Amino acid sequence: MTRGTFITFEGIDGAGKSTHIERVAQLCREAGRAVVRTREPGGTPVSEKLRELVLHEPMDALTEALLMFAARREHLVQVIEPALARGDVVLCDRFTDATFAYQGGGRGFDWQVLAQLESMVQALPDGALRQPDLTVWFDLDPHIAAERLASARVPDKFESQPADFFAAVRAGYAKRQAEMPDRFARIDAAQSMDAVGANVSRVVGAWLGRDGA
Repeated sequence: MTRGTFITFEGIDGAGKSTHIERVAQLCREAGRAVVRTREPGGTPVSEKLRELVLHEPMDALTEALLMFAARREHLVQVIEPALARGDVVLCDRFTDATFAYQGGGRGFDWQVLAQLESMVQALPDGALRQPDLTVWFDLDPHIAAERLASARVPDKFESQPADFFAAVRAGYAKRQAEMPDRFARIDAAQSMDAVGANVSRVVGAWLGRDGA
């Protein structure tokens, strides 16, 4: 059986990452792989309920982080791990890197506490941590992202944060990439949609070939 592949898509709000996930899904299907598309926070009925709390209710920073990881644990157990065990490609719109970026970078929450929660929630039976095989990071200047979001839907509590918050989130992503460079692929999200899409397809296509698809 082909082993499962876990690909995540990260970036600040307005970076356009969600637009390209279906293109990647199609690329994976053309490679003969079954695809599971999902998101965080969310992905299960329980996790979606926690998502609504996290995105819309004011709360303490630790409470926010705990809810993120609680939703993630349910997501891993109910969706991600079973799909990987079947040999599927899991495409996830955000994962733990977003927690480090938003709660650690944007909120300024203790990075080491987040790492402790990560080690608890993502532990595998062999003692390793479940991490994405590939993380596609859509990197974008926060001021450009703000312009893109200006005419978007009613913002949630994260989307309505000022540019300084998103600059800190962007720095959080950069720190996370520096810690785990082998799985990160940075995409310049300021390019045209076609250029971004071509770069994403190139990166994912190369990874699928490396993965033996």
